[in-house]
Amino acid sequence: MTTIEWADFERVELRVGTVVAAEPNTAARSPCYVLSVDLGEHGVRTSSAQITDYYTPRDLLGRQVLCVCNFEPRRVAGVKSEVLVTGVHDEHGGVVLAGFDFPVPNGHRLV
Repeated sequence: MTTIEWADFERVELRVGTVVAAEPNTAARSPCYVLSVDLGEHGVRTSSAQITDYYTPRDLLGRQVLCVCNFEPRRVAGVKSEVLVTGVHDEHGGVVLAGFDFPVPNGHRLV
């Protein structure tokens, strides 16, 4: 494992948001969803997320997720992906989303 300085970690903006819309991206080569994530005062941002193994669009609505907010936007299968929704691959390769035990305000930063 490579270590980093605290200043490196501080540069990554990890913020909580709530999924307000989710739909399949039919233009994508690999199954994925287009998510709209409400980040409070930081606005609603779009994410293209390959999280179809365990989640349906209906499951995602209203779910709070942890997002990396300061990557450059990328075009993914025709979608401008503005944030990266975080998760971990399980032993089968499916993504399990990072989440919260209790509701927290949208836009708040991970500390």
